[in-house]
Amino acid sequence: MAFCSIPFRRIGFVSTRFAGTDGVSFEAGKWARLFEAGGAECFWFAGQLDTPPAVSHLAPEAFFNHPALLEIQAGLFGVTERTPETTRRVEEMTARLGAELRTFIARFEIDLLVVQNALAIPMHVPLGLALAAVIAEAGLPTIAHHHDFAWERERFAVNACADYLCEAFPPRDVDVAHVVINSRQRAALAERLGLDATIVPNVLDFETPPPVPDEYARGFRRDIGVADDETLILQPTRIIARKGIAHSIELTRRLADRRAVLVLTHPAGDEGMEALHEVEAGIARAGIRAIFLSGRIGQTRGTAEDGRKIYTLGDVYPHADFVTYPSTWEGFGNALLEAVYFGRPVLVNRYPVYVSDIAPTGLRAVEMDGVVTDAVVAEVRALLDDPERQREWARANAAVGREHFSMSLARDRLAGICATLSRRLATPGGGS
Repeated sequence: MAFCSIPFRRIGFVSTRFAGTDGVSFEAGKWARLFEAGGAECFWFAGQLDTPPAVSHLAPEAFFNHPALLEIQAGLFGVTERTPETTRRVEEMTARLGAELRTFIARFEIDLLVVQNALAIPMHVPLGLALAAVIAEAGLPTIAHHHDFAWERERFAVNACADYLCEAFPPRDVDVAHVVINSRQRAALAERLGLDATIVPNVLDFETPPPVPDEYARGFRRDIGVADDETLILQPTRIIARKGIAHSIELTRRLADRRAVLVLTHPAGDEGMEALHEVEAGIARAGIRAIFLSGRIGQTRGTAEDGRKIYTLGDVYPHADFVTYPSTWEGFGNALLEAVYFGRPVLVNRYPVYVSDIAPTGLRAVEMDGVVTDAVVAEVRALLDDPERQREWARANAAVGREHFSMSLARDRLAGICATLSRRLATPGGGS
């Protein structure tokens, strides 16, 4: 898995958050493992971190939910005029974060920056502006890993910061290597901004079979209160509107005769609490049993404040009878790949990137088009009743994963990007 002949040995990852179980944190962790396998050291900058302190630089104002930042964002989005006071606050926070970034780069002697989504989706405008300025002035080789863009989110459509978006989301005049996670983004980046990008899809270690649940994980169902004769329907996503959890609730309701239980793994709050309230109301209307595991799922095992066990997603997936992934929009689909990796049958809403980039690989899933129809429910029932068909799908999907979504694919593409950046450094005048 190692890189060869690449001069970058001190790599600085930058984002608003590297903590918990969100997709950006997971993908950054996978990239870090690839770089470390090649002998590099990785360091972390964000407003929220659960990385080792010795290799981390915590800048609280870089977190997308920092109170001062939320006030700034409210003056930039959902409005059409920007006040001088908002501009002043943006400039002041940008300056503070720029100083934090320079300290981070100097402290850890960073020779390659890897910016995770902070130059794509404008959830933190001052951080993006600070990054664009620091990268330009330092001439530091940079990979900008874009997971989501402003034009993919309706809440950014009305704004008073078109100048900031042009400057940093993503930057056009700063010499960085752009990486996107699907073909639609690559086409949009070229058409909108004239920028070329490399596609590195979400990946998993499909070359290594998933581990068999050990003693720690074997008691998961009993621990959360799901009996052996109940059907565990797993929704392994954050609780936000675009995850389509209402469809999972409906499927669970229509499998009531199977004593179906909906288990939701991730927390709410990244986009406010309205989605959680809607999910809770939907569960009450449907009369289903649901279990919320927020606070009990982490990147590593441990013990919660109340003494209960914390599980990893790898501990959870093997216990799922069925996985639901009814999102209306995804940049790619980490949870979908995880379900495939652990050999679990999965329901997928045919969101655009699934249609363009994933379905053509031959991946096998129960598909829906925005509605949980009788036919969809019948297919789920048939699959639950046919363990041999489940095993056949799992074998076929594992082969798809190895070919199209493996860590080795990400390794090879990152190696190519790094080789290009190193050649620019070796060329007089080739840096920023």
